[in-house]
Amino acid sequence: MILKTFTRAGILATAVLVVASCGSDDAKKAEAEKAGSVASAGQTVTVATAALTAMPRIVTASGSVSAWEEVPVGAEVGGLVATAVYVDEGTYVRQGQPLVQLNDDLLQAQLRQQQAQVQTAEANAARDAAALGRAQELKEKGFLSQASLDTALANQRASTAGVASARAALSETQTRLAQATLRAPVAGLVISRSVTRGQIVQAGTEMFRMVRDGRLELDAQVPETELALVRPGQSATITSDQVGQATGRVRIVTPEVDATSRLGVARVALSGSGGFRPGMFAKAEIDVGAQPTITVPTASVLYRENRSGVFALGGDNRVRFTPVVVLSRSATQTSVTGIPAGTRVVVEGAGFLGDGDRVTVSGPAAATAPSAATSR
Repeated sequence: MILKTFTRAGILATAVLVVASCGSDDAKKAEAEKAGSVASAGQTVTVATAALTAMPRIVTASGSVSAWEEVPVGAEVGGLVATAVYVDEGTYVRQGQPLVQLNDDLLQAQLRQQQAQVQTAEANAARDAAALGRAQELKEKGFLSQASLDTALANQRASTAGVASARAALSETQTRLAQATLRAPVAGLVISRSVTRGQIVQAGTEMFRMVRDGRLELDAQVPETELALVRPGQSATITSDQVGQATGRVRIVTPEVDATSRLGVARVALSGSGGFRPGMFAKAEIDVGAQPTITVPTASVLYRENRSGVFALGGDNRVRFTPVVVLSRSATQTSVTGIPAGTRVVVEGAGFLGDGDRVTVSGPAAATAPSAATSR
């Protein structure tokens, strides 16, 4: 009797343990299903829709500062010694200002000789003209033959030609004498000098190089993808780490694109030199005006592995990191390329996501709004 009682008690205890064990397994299964449901839902984020809007656009380019027009100044006469040099590098000269004086002693002597030759030729011409006049009077009275008259006429014509020849030789010497004083062909800044006092100068030797009117420009190299946006007359800001900023305008856009670098050149004329010098490196920010562009909220643009991009939301509520190129940005809106208009991008919570994550969208997608102010 006692054995039966113990047996029933053992069976009852075993049943209680089995029931408790089953209850524990059911609770764990429910908790696991709940956790899986939460994991499936993913992080809660907000999204916005990329929109096509017109925004102010700045094209950034860089290049070297160069002269608007470089003018080489050389000697027109040769074999003369430079007796005086009046200007040096960095001097701003006016048009016609003397730069170098060459030894003109020999030319002065030639000038005096040819002046005398002109006087002699003029005297001969006057004599022969008077002789011709007398010969014509005698011919009319019948006291002179036609042959003598023809001789007088030929002498008068020869002496007249002699005057013209002497005057031409004198004019040549006067021109060479004037060229012995080298003068500035234009107003501008002297940027190089290659002549010294006592140097024998040969014809065609470059002695100075000038920047016409002191005007400089930046040869800004623009990517071919943005070259069509740049037009003559657009304003620009030129910046150098050494001398600061200057303003300018696009003077011309060259029609050729380099086949290797895929860069075109926009020549930006500087409003003032402002300390800039030919050969310096500088950057230009060219205001090309409002342009239609894809805009997204600035908070949606992230940088992963040195690439800018956004998390684009797919139809299955999974996100994909999509690289984009940032064109311009403000505190609220960023202009990009790389995604089409209508793409839904994650805004709040984007920094905590990974590629392929499933998310829960909080609220309806909002369209991006254009912003008036942009920065590079």
